[in-house]
Amino acid sequence: MAKLHFRPYIPNQTVLFPQRIDENIAANDPVRIVNTVVDNLNLDTFKKLYKDNGRCPYHPKMMLKVIIYAYMNNIYSCRKIEKLLLRDIHYIWLSGNEHPDFITINRFRNRVKEEINHVFTQLVLVLADKGFISLDVEYIDGTKIESKANKYTFVWRKSVEKHRAKLLDKIRILLKQVDETIAQENSVKDTSVEFTPAMLSDIVNELKEVLERQPATKDKEQKKALREKKKQLRELEGYRDKLMEYDSHLDTLGERNSYSKTDPDATFMRMKEDAMKNGQTKPGYNLQIGTENQFIIDFSLFPNPTDTLTLIPFFHSFQNRYNRLPNIGVADSGYGSEENYRFMQENGIEAFVKYNFFHKEQRPRYTPNPFHAESLYYNAEEDYYVCPMGQHMNRIGTKHDKTASGYITESGRYKAQRCQGCPLRGSCFKARGNRIIEVNYRLNQYKQQARERLLSEEGLKHRGRRCIEPEAVFGQMKYNMAYRRFRHIGEEMVTMDFAFFAIAFNIKKMCAKLIKEGKRLIKAVKFMFIGLFVTKDNWNIATCYQMNQKNAA
Repeated sequence: MAKLHFRPYIPNQTVLFPQRIDENIAANDPVRIVNTVVDNLNLDTFKKLYKDNGRCPYHPKMMLKVIIYAYMNNIYSCRKIEKLLLRDIHYIWLSGNEHPDFITINRFRNRVKEEINHVFTQLVLVLADKGFISLDVEYIDGTKIESKANKYTFVWRKSVEKHRAKLLDKIRILLKQVDETIAQENSVKDTSVEFTPAMLSDIVNELKEVLERQPATKDKEQKKALREKKKQLRELEGYRDKLMEYDSHLDTLGERNSYSKTDPDATFMRMKEDAMKNGQTKPGYNLQIGTENQFIIDFSLFPNPTDTLTLIPFFHSFQNRYNRLPNIGVADSGYGSEENYRFMQENGIEAFVKYNFFHKEQRPRYTPNPFHAESLYYNAEEDYYVCPMGQHMNRIGTKHDKTASGYITESGRYKAQRCQGCPLRGSCFKARGNRIIEVNYRLNQYKQQARERLLSEEGLKHRGRRCIEPEAVFGQMKYNMAYRRFRHIGEEMVTMDFAFFAIAFNIKKMCAKLIKEGKRLIKAVKFMFIGLFVTKDNWNIATCYQMNQKNAA
């Protein structure tokens, strides 16, 4: 029988000439793409974040490569990254066999919270220059992502205002009971005065001085009166502190209706991911993203749960990044408002934005309501509407409304002459008196323009494309990459974290597209980044992109 032989097994062997770390890493592995991309980014702004003296810090390019590659592999914990730097050959090669601990990794993320946004912009401009995207069209959508804050740390505006009003009443009653001279000088003359913590502090100080000047006495009645005044003084101090707390809550709320004590920048919203299925509100942020060809080209965070008020600030965010606005904007009906339509028209953005009831109007069996104001006949020359019974509805005035953002809308008001005894009254309207309708002509005009665009051949293309643009990105983000909840507190830190994620997402998407096209990744990416450097003041890639577009035309 032949003797059995095994290969030598020596765990603690010493190698005189060690092999290359990347010898066992595939040539087309995405880790090499991350290495090439970051090596060719302009990180000059990172240098100002470090001091000249002290211990030499880890190289920012190395730290950036490690964190981006970790985000590409659904790893967002600094402690897990620290372990991988000791175990995984990809991380060991990226870091050059350096071993920063989790505190150092987290400190680096916090240090570059402003600069990482510029790195994201650089990468998008490179993608635009190389034809992955055009930056001409932006598909916009939003999703609500839960904050790291505890869901039971809510502060509600209505509750604060109600308790503050009750507290002010208690303060007025108490001030009537304290020392008469102080009360008369500060509150009794005008009961409608709005107390402030500073005003109450002055009253408390004056009361203390009055009590200190009173002579000592052995009379029981006087001692009892003195104890009562001291008790009232303590109550007043407690009311002052409570009023200061309520005022602080209102300052933090700003224009919002709620916030979290753990994360004051987070607002309580209803999330789609509701495990209890009871509609419970949770602290979170409204994340708005703009995509093209399933690349993230812009993102921004908002505290308001509705999308209507986010569109114009989001376009400003795009303009700040790329010094221009997109030529085409595509969004769903949540963004269709008079203010948004007007902004896009005045800024030369071709709007493929739906409005409410657009989908309902496109149903085969849809029939408009004959009693609705838009279905009534309108005589433009004499400015009157005709109701279903044939009587004229003459104009009685103009109504102006103000939106939450301060935009003024204008609607014409028309009133029927006599609705009493009308056989169609029950179907037409049920309020008392004669029917009054309000018509917003400008909004109706914008809706007509949007309807024509959306039903055109180009509109059908963008409508079909919108379903697979931001929605696909949200699906990949939440389910494929497990990014369902923010891991930081504060809007500034959350924005930093998502900027890292957006960079990793775009690089991962670029790798997938290159592999699908059958190109060798490393050569393709090296060619992409030859001589391309972007700074905030020198947008040479954007200029290059515009020149390429002109040449193509």
